Amino acid sequence: MPPATRKKTRQLTDAKLQEMLALTSHADSVELKLTVPDSDRSATVTDLGMDPLEAQIRQVFFFDTPDLRLNKRGVVVRARRVQGRGDDSVVKLRPIVPEELPPSVRNAKTMVVEVDAMPGGYVCSASFKGAIGPGDAVRQVAAGDRAIRKLYSKQQRAFYAAHAPEGLAMDDLSVLGPINVLKLKFTPKGYDRRMVAELWLYPDGERILELSTKCDPKEALQVAGEARVFLADQGVDLYGEQQTKTKTALEYFSSTLQGAAS
Repeated sequence: MPPATRKKTRQLTDAKLQEMLALTSHADSVELKLTVPDSDRSATVTDLGMDPLEAQIRQVFFFDTPDLRLNKRGVVVRARRVQGRGDDSVVKLRPIVPEELPPSVRNAKTMVVEVDAMPGGYVCSASFKGAIGPGDAVRQVAAGDRAIRKLYSKQQRAFYAAHAPEGLAMDDLSVLGPINVLKLKFTPKGYDRRMVAELWLYPDGERILELSTKCDPKEALQVAGEARVFLADQGVDLYGEQQTKTKTALEYFSSTLQGAAS
């Protein structure tokens, strides 16, 4: 039989590129992302000189309904346990137009507006971030011993209430997780920018390796071009089908929860 062919990602049209650039001009940062086909994962780790023993372990939990009512509204509620660091949380809304955010939200200290750009697409999001600190708060929530809302600040809860489906309280949400993650910050030889590699390990055995680098919005085109040339020179597939970590996680746990309820 002939070898399976990979799906190729379509590149951004000129019109879409102009739209993205307009958004970046109002963003705090741009994160350039690329997911690596699992068949290329081992070679990419070797070629870029990554040392897995330097990676930080994380556990990621999402909160949504079994049928993903929040996700359908563009709302993501997440909490993380981070090795050697305190837990953190976020309430994210995407896609958004930065100029349409109320000034009280846009100018809040813990609000970050970021454009995630990947081959073939982009999305602009608004994230209300929070530091939970050391302790077992996230584990207690996952075990059902603590209310979900306790992980979030007053500002985060207000942001959630403004965008979640009416009548859906935080404490009505289900725990979707955890996903175990290895995160490595490194500077590849021959490239003068720091990169981040995240390997998401899903309970069903699926893996997603994502490479990324952040930059100032004014540098986005230049950094994207330089990163593209560097990764291509290292043999990294720039045109493979792209996967999103959050979407994959939510769909997996949604299917699991709904299957258990049927």
